[in-house]
Parts: sequence; structure tokens; C-alpha cells
Amino acid sequence: MAQILSPLPGTFYRSSSPDKPPFKADGDGVAVGDVIGLIEVMKSFHEVRSDVAGTNIHFAADNEEPVMAGAVLADLD
Repeated sequence: MAQILSPLPGTFYRSSSPDKPPFKADGDGVAVGDVIGLIEVMKSFHEVRSDVAGTNIHFAADNEEPVMAGAVLADLD
């Protein structure tokens, strides 16, 4: 099992806008470099890219949830 951690403190978003589908849904596979979400810090959005590959992603952070740097955003099998 691997984890994807937040690189920054801020607000976690699973999609690029409310009317767009999430970058990844629970159960999806993830490749190295895939964007899994965005972190907003003072009106700047930063892509969260996976540095590991895996299957069956499960998000530990909810959409629009405040997170701290180093917080677990998602688990991968």
C-alpha cells in the first residue's frame, strides 16, 4: 500500500471546477505523474501529482477539505 501526501497546506479539491468530473474516482488506477487533485493556497492552485503508481485509489481527504502539508490525501493498493 502507498500513500499520496499533500505537498502544501491549503484546501484540497478533487476536480478543476465544480462542474467538472474529479481527476480520479475511488477505485481508479493511478500512474506516476497523474494529477489526483488540486491544493488551493491563497487563490493559487497547485496540482497534486502522484509520485507512485498503484491501483484502487481511495481518497482519505474529502473534496474542499482543509489539509496540512504531509496529510494523507489518498491511499493506493
